[in-house]
Parts: sequence; C-alpha cells; structure tokens
Amino acid sequence: MIHTTEILETLRMIDQEKLDVRTITMGISLFRCVTDSSRILARRVYDLITQKAEKLVAVGEEIEREFGVPIVNKRISVTPVALLTASSGDPIVVAQALDRAARETGVDFIGGYSALVQKGMTEADRRLIESIPEALSTTEFLCSSVNVASTRAGIDMDAVRLVGQAIKLTAEKTASRGGLGCAKFVAFANAVEDNPFMAGAFHGPGEGDLAINVGVSGPGVVKRALEKVKGQPFDVVAETIKRTAFRITRVGQLVAREASRRLNAPFGIVDLSLAPTPAVGDSVAAILEEMGLEVTGAHGTTAALALLNDAVKKGGVMASSHVGGLSGAFIPVSEDIGMIQAAEKGALTLDKLEAMTCVCSVGLDMIAVPGDTSAETISAIIADEAAIGVINNKTTAVRVIPAPGKKVGDSVEFGGLLGRAPVMPVKPFSSQAFIERGGRIPAPLNSLKN
Repeated sequence: MIHTTEILETLRMIDQEKLDVRTITMGISLFRCVTDSSRILARRVYDLITQKAEKLVAVGEEIEREFGVPIVNKRISVTPVALLTASSGDPIVVAQALDRAARETGVDFIGGYSALVQKGMTEADRRLIESIPEALSTTEFLCSSVNVASTRAGIDMDAVRLVGQAIKLTAEKTASRGGLGCAKFVAFANAVEDNPFMAGAFHGPGEGDLAINVGVSGPGVVKRALEKVKGQPFDVVAETIKRTAFRITRVGQLVAREASRRLNAPFGIVDLSLAPTPAVGDSVAAILEEMGLEVTGAHGTTAALALLNDAVKKGGVMASSHVGGLSGAFIPVSEDIGMIQAAEKGALTLDKLEAMTCVCSVGLDMIAVPGDTSAETISAIIADEAAIGVINNKTTAVRVIPAPGKKVGDSVEFGGLLGRAPVMPVKPFSSQAFIERGGRIPAPLNSLKN
C-alpha cells in the first residue's frame, strides 16, 4: 500500500524541479473487433475505444488536482493494427477510426498503427507500412511504429527498405508542417509491448484486454540532486541518482495505482524513463554536463550516459512492483534544450548519438536531417541502429525527420513537447546498393538461448 504521505517530499520537486508524470497510457486490446469488413472493423474499433477510455482524461485530471502531480499527457495504445486487418483490407479506414476515437476521448495521442515484421511481412503488414504516409498526413493524433528487427529473428532488410521509403514520403506529404508526420513514427528493434511513450506505444498481443501504464520523468530533479554532490566520486553520483530515481518512481507508482483503481483497469507497468522537454531545467544533457562534461557530446559522454541509465534503473526497480516499458534515459534531440544546444555547437553528431544509443533507453530520437536525404540513407540509418539493438539484446529505435526544404544549419520547429530540431548532417556517401540487397540479416549467435 502506498500512502499519500510518501509524496510529501516530492511536492518540492514538483514545484521547483519540473517533476511530472509524463503520461498515463491506457492499453486496449482490439482483437475482439476483428471482422472481414473494413467498415465494420472501423466502427467496432471506434466504439470499443470510446467506451473503455471514456473517463481516462477526466480521471487523469482528478488525480492531478488531488495529489498535485502534473500529468502532462493522457494517451491510448492499441493492438498493432496490422494484426487486425489481414482479412478486412484497407488499414486507412482503421487509421481514421483511431483518430476519431482519440478526438472523442480527448487524449493527446493514440498509438498502435503498427506492424511487427522482424522475421517477415504478411500482406497485411506490407499494406500497413505502405499506408503510413497517408495515415500520418491525414490524421492529427495517430502515431505509428514498425518493429523491423529482434535479437531472436535478426533484421528484416526488406521491411527496413520499405520503412525508409515510407519516412521519406511521409515527410513530403507533411512538408507544410516541417515533416511533422515523421515525428509520429518510430522504427524499432526489439520493441516492447508495454511502452507508454509515443510515438512507439502499442498494446502488444501478449497483453490482456486492458492495462494502465504510466511513464514518469524528472531530469530536472536528478540535475538538482547532482548539484549537491559536485566534485564527488562517481560512486556517490550513482548512489545519488539511484535514490532520486526511487523517489520519482514512487510518484509514478502512486499515480498508476490510483488510475488503475478509478478506471477499473489492471495496473500494467511504470516506465521510469527520464524523458526531457524543451524547457530549460528539464534536460538529460544538463545531467551529463553536471557530471563534469563541458558540453554533451564531449569525450566521456557515453560513459556518463551509461552511469545515468544504469543508476536510474537500479533506483526505480525498488520503487515499483512492476517496472517495464523502456525505462532509463531518453535522448531525443529536439525535445531536450541541452541536446539542441550541443548539436548546434557541433559537439553532438549523428555518429556520437549512435554510440550513445548503445547504453541508453532507446535510440536515435527526434533527429532532423536534410530534406534531400535519400530513402536509402534513412533505411541505412535504421539498419545501423537495429544492429545495435539486435547484437546487444536491447530496444533501439529511430525517429528521424528528413525536413523538407531544410539543409544543415537550419532548424525545424514542431512546438510543444516535440520542440525544435537543428538539421544535422548525414554521410554524403551512398548506401543504395546495400539496402537494395534485401533479405534478412541473420540473428546473432547470442540469440540461441533455448
């Protein structure tokens, strides 16, 4: 049992250090909606979501008021749509229904326009991937993801090629908004089924009918805690982060339990990831620099991030009965003022970010590249990041925006939590022949664990 007295110390962190619960995400299984008619499927999807999530936003707001804990987003994740449309045809009809349901329930985003193709693609998977540009350019709240690789299966390079093409076309179709559609799409390796964070959230086929998953945040709280141990050895740094992560996660546990009870939906997990925002004082980069780096991207950045990620997990896992999702530290460039500034100084490059993804929660996140970047180069970036995830048996992802009409040195504004992305250079050399090979990169030897 968690008592409200446990968060009294945390109220100071909320008031002064930008602690928040980043999201309450309700996961909803849509398998009961399956039919061979696109029109009937769409109607069932809309009806089920609006019924189950009818009170989600209201309950989130009640908890905010009663406990004084800011809850930034209320979201919905659903069964990967490609699993529902094998016999019903056009997935776009379902995309439109999901978007209408999100609008009706008042949530910020709905995720699950997704396909799981790490070992191969069905016709339904292929249809969905090819429809992503239209789906993301004609909806407002919809988010999409494709899992192209896993440690057990390897990397589906045919899917990687299609995804690169879809990202390029999505940018073109949303050019008037800076390629915003691409900010609502993620390519994964080793995607998890209980991730509450967009754009990659979906309600996995191994989940139950409903789940409440909560994602916490709090980079500012960790930064402030480290200010008190300036110059101390890394043992002290790690212990300080662990204790701070414990307190942050207890808030998430409290909110998750309350939301679960009030919505009559099972509690799923608390994702204890440090998720930054563009606001000053809410930056993962600032934590790394508090450890002694002049700027994020300097030599030593990967080691500092590894320490941070590990300490956050060690502290958080003691604070909640069910920790899941991604859990660690996010490094989305456009959503972190410190990352933006480091990129603008030239200290943070795509190569350095790729190295950092070996030790952090996810991967190359919210990175703008020149608008003339080819689909093959985008696919190659995805393949590189997927390889890191496959070999290291961890989740990795790519959320990259080929910003239409933009070149290196420009920036693209997305607003809100998505922030501002400086356009970063990519290699000028072609990967076309590599991507056109297709097929599947085999699973690594460490996948053979049975």
